[in-house]
Amino acid sequence: MSSVTVRVNTETHRALKELAATAKRPIQAVLAEAVEDYRRERFLAQCNADYARLRRDKEAWTEELEER
Repeated sequence: MSSVTVRVNTETHRALKELAATAKRPIQAVLAEAVEDYRRERFLAQCNADYARLRRDKEAWTEELEER
């Protein structure tokens, strides 16, 4: 697997080291998991916002429910 260098501030690096030590995993694995969790969180937040917009449009929401 290839890698690149990512700069983080000292506080973030300290937190990553502590998390990695607690989990007994490499910093890279902890960081990869954190990024994936954040990506998923953002995806679901966008989905929720899209559904909220859809629900505000009564006609579109009715069509959505009928389609299901």
